[in-house]
Amino acid sequence: MHMNSERDAELDRLRGLNARAVRGGVALVDRLAPGDLARPTPCAGWDLAALLGHLTAQHRGFAAAARGSGRELEHWAVRPPGEDVAAAADEYRRAAEDVIAAFAAVDDPDRPCTLPEFTGEQTFPAVRAIGFHLIDYAVHGWDLARTLELPYDPDPELLGAALPIARAVPDAGNRLADGAAFRPGLPVTGEAGELDQILAMLGRAPDWRAPAGSTPCGEGGTPGVW
Repeated sequence: MHMNSERDAELDRLRGLNARAVRGGVALVDRLAPGDLARPTPCAGWDLAALLGHLTAQHRGFAAAARGSGRELEHWAVRPPGEDVAAAADEYRRAAEDVIAAFAAVDDPDRPCTLPEFTGEQTFPAVRAIGFHLIDYAVHGWDLARTLELPYDPDPELLGAALPIARAVPDAGNRLADGAAFRPGLPVTGEAGELDQILAMLGRAPDWRAPAGSTPCGEGGTPGVW
């Protein structure tokens, strides 16, 4: 039986912030319109359909990890959403609520979680796995908003928690590998706000816009960033 009130408090804090980040993404997905799944995204080589398939799969995978079955690769499998925008949004919404529920049921911040897309050789304590998911979806919210040309303004508490996690992500040569979680970091100016700092550290250009006259991408390949 664990007895660590400080770790428990951090678990509660991170999963609450994570739920806010995830539901912020759901609110953006709920605004999908016919034709949006073909839009190009900040993730090089992926259109919105490919990105949404990835995000849905990651929700399922992290939910499985929190429940002790993250080693089973079928939980992480990407299923393309097809052309039905309403069905894609509904599937995403259900996966998002599933991972929030799975994290809410974690009763020990040090419960081991297997995250095979990070490594199959070790487990991570649940509190750290939730932190990984938090930074992923704080940034994915920006991906979705930029893709859909919608505002994105996470609250200061969420950004304050995400920034040190982003700083802790190693900026090593493996960021250039196919399927790398993030691209190499970009320069950060001293005047940059917290969101722009997070984006740049994780390889995103904060001023990204869809190229004029761009055509749908996502014809295979790996993403430039997650």
